[in-house]
Amino acid sequence: MIERIDTEVAIIGGGIVGGSAALFLRRLGVPVVLLEAALCGARASGVNYGGVRRQGRGLEQMPLARRAHELWGQLPELIGIDGEYVRSGHLKLACSDADLQALHAYREQTRGFGMNLQMLDQRTLARRFGWLGEQVVGGSLCPDDGHANPRLVSPAFGRAARALGADVREGTAVTEAIHDGDRFVLRVGELEVRARFLLNCAGAWAGRFAQGFGEAVPETSIHPLMMVTEPLPLFMDVSLGMQGGGIYARQVARGNCVIGGGRAVASGPDYARPGRDATGTLMANAQRLLPALRGAQVIRFWTGVEGNMPDHNPVLGPSATVPGLFHAFGLSGAGFQVGPAVGEALSELVVHGRSSIPIDAFGIGRYTGAAHGAVPRLGPVREQTLESP
Repeated sequence: MIERIDTEVAIIGGGIVGGSAALFLRRLGVPVVLLEAALCGARASGVNYGGVRRQGRGLEQMPLARRAHELWGQLPELIGIDGEYVRSGHLKLACSDADLQALHAYREQTRGFGMNLQMLDQRTLARRFGWLGEQVVGGSLCPDDGHANPRLVSPAFGRAARALGADVREGTAVTEAIHDGDRFVLRVGELEVRARFLLNCAGAWAGRFAQGFGEAVPETSIHPLMMVTEPLPLFMDVSLGMQGGGIYARQVARGNCVIGGGRAVASGPDYARPGRDATGTLMANAQRLLPALRGAQVIRFWTGVEGNMPDHNPVLGPSATVPGLFHAFGLSGAGFQVGPAVGEALSELVVHGRSSIPIDAFGIGRYTGAAHGAVPRLGPVREQTLESP
């Protein structure tokens, strides 16, 4: 027998974006059904490196990252846990004079966004961070950036939304999503969900749903490679990145060092695995940058499947073809920090028809060639009393 649910907003995908969108909608009293193919926060949102950084983002992302930074400061209020979030500082390193010049230029370009970047020369780095390798010639420190545990934070958004009355269904892979001229209709086996609004937050799989609504985009999958060491004596008190990419690292309170860099190997469209060559390269690069890791045991390698766009910016905003459809995907390996702000923006688009922060640069029309902008409203959003958790 078919189970039919009628709701105001349906969300495909329960990662940090879909979960936070559901949470913010429920805080506004809007009925929500969230459908997640696996477990909330179990895919890219839960297996990423855990960096919570603004530094290094493009100028167009800075308003989004700034709002996300404010929301991360409210994390216990939002999801009920601290998620091991610490504002340790984010140190972006340069290994050449050209890289250091690029960091200086970036600081000038991003003035006014509250990052308070501090430029550090080689002598200062050696004095403050003597555990770095000798190849580093300078760096840029963002004092209030940091890191968190994605395995704790990402699922907690879905749980917090459920506690406020969202209908969150895990292990529920959407097999069909259409608009019948009146409402969106989502089908999952014997379940049918009908909604006035649809949020496409399906991560690396979101392009399939966009294409189904006539908006094919060049989303691809990337598979970041990461590893974690055994607990070591504490030595690293900031989160690290490299100008131009290559390697990133942090140490948690238990002493484990979490390190990422390079790519894993795809194992079909939905899975990936660490490759032998890449893991060897990652370990070699890590011990050159961090000599304290020499002789340390790596206890786990892992990867995930993340949606990637050619310009490394997300697709975020209204559909250019179907009123009431909103996209949020393709965060290109950098969605953990901005995820809560993306979810909040989606809730504002549904309720108010606009976002309080600029998102025009992320419109899907930049790929489809269709005109995009504010989608015509479908009438007032139906309000619902907000239950207590």
